Formats: sequence, structure tokens, C-alpha cells
Amino acid sequence: MQYALREGMSAGARLLAAVFLVAFSLLPAFTAELLPLTGRVVDQADMIDAATEAALTAKLAAFEQKSSDQIVVATMDSLDGDSIEDFANRQFRAWGLGQAGENNGILLLVAKDDRKMRIEVGYGLEGTLTDLHSKLIIENTMVPAFRAGDFSGGISGAVDDIIMVLEGNAAELEARAERNQDAPADIDWFVVLFVTLWVTLFVGGFLISFLAPIYGKKLGPNRYRWLGMDITIGGGSSSGRGYSGGSSGWSSGSSGGGFSGGGGSSGGGGASGGW
Repeated sequence: MQYALREGMSAGARLLAAVFLVAFSLLPAFTAELLPLTGRVVDQADMIDAATEAALTAKLAAFEQKSSDQIVVATMDSLDGDSIEDFANRQFRAWGLGQAGENNGILLLVAKDDRKMRIEVGYGLEGTLTDLHSKLIIENTMVPAFRAGDFSGGISGAVDDIIMVLEGNAAELEARAERNQDAPADIDWFVVLFVTLWVTLFVGGFLISFLAPIYGKKLGPNRYRWLGMDITIGGGSSSGRGYSGGSSGWSSGSSGGGFSGGGGSSGGGGASGGW
């Protein structure tokens, strides 16, 4: 009996080990595949027009030659369930952006289907392009342009802002963000109209059910005539001209041959956003 018990436990242990092996073997299927580094602009999701891509490639190459800081722009279709923070860090390290020892690389990543973006900053530039600066660039430059459908303009503007900060002009970025906060917000008149209509129907229905028994003429159990309407309190249907209410909802809705990173790394500095 003891032998049978040991055999049963051994079989159970083998089954458990097999389950874990299968589970671990499936893990890579739930992570997005890393992109190949084909140039300073890797537009896998085809979000950037040809003219903007060429201009960005030239601009980033010139900036790297002048400053040694390496900026790469990448777009992808889907994160396949990954968080953009984890994927951006893995992609940054796989490409080795920035110089080894300097860690002066930056990755601007956009996941099109997930509607997310991230600026991943190398160790060596975290004190210059801070998490706050990255957040301001995303919120004040990228998000408005993306919501307007101008992906090329949003990405190009973000690159300009990143370069501006790295060149020591962060105060201009901060001042622009402050001006945007002080500007009057655009009013969504559809939302205002919807809320007004919903409140009117709700409050109106409540007042009618409350006032009809007081000021109306009683026609029967829980039925009253008031303001030309036959009103039933607590259910049922009304005859003639009656009152009914409802609610509705809404829903928001160039490769560079031979280009490579220099062996830099990132510890997760930067910021993320969505549009």
C-alpha cells in the first residue's frame, strides 16, 4: 500500500511538472514580438507618411552626430497583451540604444491598435529628459495631434520637443504646458446637451409623479389627470397624452542600412499615455 501511495505521488508530481512545462512554453505566445532595428524610424504600423519619415531620419541622424544622444522612433500594430512600459523597456535593451557607459538613448514608441504611446529614456538622460518632461510631451503634443488623426505631425512634434529639452530648453516646454492649462477648455456641446436632456427627463418625471397626486384629479387607484395627461404612479400604462422618459448613452470612440544601437540601457524612466 505504501508502494502504491509512493507511485501515486510520483505520478502526480510528474503530471504537475508536465503542466508547468507546458505553461512556461506557452508564455512567449502572450508577449509581443520585438521589432527589428532597421533605422532611426521603424514604422511597422505605417503611421508616418514618407516625407515625414525621411525628414525625421535626417533630423535624428544630425542630432546624434552633434550630441551623441541617440533617438529612435518606432510604431507597431499591437502589444499583444503586453504593457507598453514592459515592451518599451525590452525593446530599448534589445536595441541597445545610446552609447555603452553613457546610456544616452531614447525610444519613442507608439502601439497603434492599443492607442498607447511611450517615451522610454536611457539611464544617462533621465536627469535631463525627466519623467515630467516626457509626460508633458505626450499630453500636450502627441495626444491632441493623434486625436485629430495627425499621427505624423504628433510624432514629428514630439521629436522636436525631445530635442528641444535635450538641448537645454526645457523651460519652453514647461511654459507651453502652463499656457495650455490656462487656456479655456473646449466645450463638448453634445455632452452638455445629453446631460441637460437626461437631467430634464429624470427630474421632470420625478416631479410629475410627486405632484400629480397633490394637484391632479384622481381617476382611480394610482391614476391621476394633471396638466392634460393621464398619469399612473408606480407602474402600468397611461392613456391619452402621457409622459414617458428614457435615457441613452454614448461612447468616446526609411530604413537606414547598417544602423544599430551603441549598447546603452534603460531602467524604465520616461512616461506613457493613450489617445
